[in-house]
Amino acid sequence: MNRKQLTLILVAFVVLGGLGLWLRSRDAATYKTTTGQMGQKVLGQFEVNDVARLVIRQGTNSLTLAQKDDRWVVAERADYPANFTEIGETLRKLWDLKITQPVAGPLGASALERLELNPDATNKPATVVELQNKDGKALRTLMLGKQHRRQPATPSGLGGEEGWPDGRYVLVKGTEANGASLVAETFSNLEPRPESWLNRDFFKVEKPKSITVTYPDGTNSWKMTRASETNEWVLADLQPHEKLDSTKTGALGSVLGWPSFEDVIVTSDPASLGLDKPTALEIETTEGFRYNLKAAQKGTEEKYYLTVDVTADFPKERTPGPDEKAEDKERLDKEFKEKTDKLTEKLKNEKMLAGRVFQVSKWTLDSVLKKRGDFLLVEKKEEKPAAAKADSDATDDTSPDPVDATLPPDPDTEE
Repeated sequence: MNRKQLTLILVAFVVLGGLGLWLRSRDAATYKTTTGQMGQKVLGQFEVNDVARLVIRQGTNSLTLAQKDDRWVVAERADYPANFTEIGETLRKLWDLKITQPVAGPLGASALERLELNPDATNKPATVVELQNKDGKALRTLMLGKQHRRQPATPSGLGGEEGWPDGRYVLVKGTEANGASLVAETFSNLEPRPESWLNRDFFKVEKPKSITVTYPDGTNSWKMTRASETNEWVLADLQPHEKLDSTKTGALGSVLGWPSFEDVIVTSDPASLGLDKPTALEIETTEGFRYNLKAAQKGTEEKYYLTVDVTADFPKERTPGPDEKAEDKERLDKEFKEKTDKLTEKLKNEKMLAGRVFQVSKWTLDSVLKKRGDFLLVEKKEEKPAAAKADSDATDDTSPDPVDATLPPDPDTEE
């Protein structure tokens, strides 16, 4: 290779390297200088792991999802844990969001209103989604506008011809002059509704052996116990004249096995929710868990306000049997450790519910908030059959027999 060829190669290398750096910097700034090309990333290139806060605003409503102590939380719910799976999926969609169809700019006020991309509009304002770093600096800001609807190919004649959403108009903040974009995502979940972003993990009662319900006024309270999972429930203080209806106690074995909550209530005055005079529920399980719940219903609302406090006491070490074989010991030790680890993790997660007020639906607690009398067998009085009742009425008739009745004297025989 001669000197001239080497020089040409070096020049080509410098040119290609410079071109690569220019393309990279252009892509990094794409969100500012978008050309609206189909298939182009709407938000350009950014490091998704740098996103530490997701702020969603629409009109006067605002929601902040933030990373705190290595987990995502909902700021408007006193930093209650957020749904990490949904947040992660949302960030992935935003990072990979591509233009399906460009909307030529510049966009004036009327166009922004028509596409619902004006965040300050009084009617149907845009939803503003801001990705921030840990310092609160905006990395990207995207406005979500009107949903695009696909029209049916053939009218059905049954209504509903408005079609179904298959995309949405979006606009990167500061690029109104370059136009908006139509994307294939609807982002229907991106709303400033804190309750929609909460982690839904809740407590779960398993293998209950004792249930106590104490009402504020003391009446109708009750306690049920059973020796094991296969035994019948026994009502405490059952009177000699009372009988327990086993068909009504069978469901207690699965009570609060899969409870759920609707929202987390942030309040400095639990008494305003009725929790100063709650109904107390205490449930003990065969695995050593104890659930202390307090529930209150405000007025005639079809919901309860609930607090949850969980403790547990279960064996941490296994006691080998007297005749236990060596090959069995290893297996039994492994099974015991797996069970203990599972219970330890369960206790850790459920203890995190303490100090919170949860809003739950009425039916969630209806299965356990029974009155004492609801479990008793009601003896029905047997009614007499209609025929027997008629015979009884005839027997009770005290009117004189027509044959024995005294007849008036015959006028022809009188003297």
